Amino acid sequence: MGTKITKLNSISGSCASMGGAITLGLATLGGIPVSTTHTITGAIIGVGAANDVKAVRWAITANLFVAWVLTIPAAGLIAAIFWWIGTKFL
Repeated sequence: MGTKITKLNSISGSCASMGGAITLGLATLGGIPVSTTHTITGAIIGVGAANDVKAVRWAITANLFVAWVLTIPAAGLIAAIFWWIGTKFL
């Protein structure tokens, strides 16, 4: 995923991994449910932007954000449809 968002080397990749791990650890301690994929992606974007804002492929990043925003309501809608089918026909 890192090479599609921004170019990573061993140091920047390690920093992104550490940033994601720390974020996950703090969220876990706080009892906050977070996605591992979202945290590592955010860390990769952060490392790329810290190095050079222009090095981040913002179009790909925007597509990821749109997908994340749509995932929760889409999953809820699909679950509601299956619940409705289950209550009517089963």
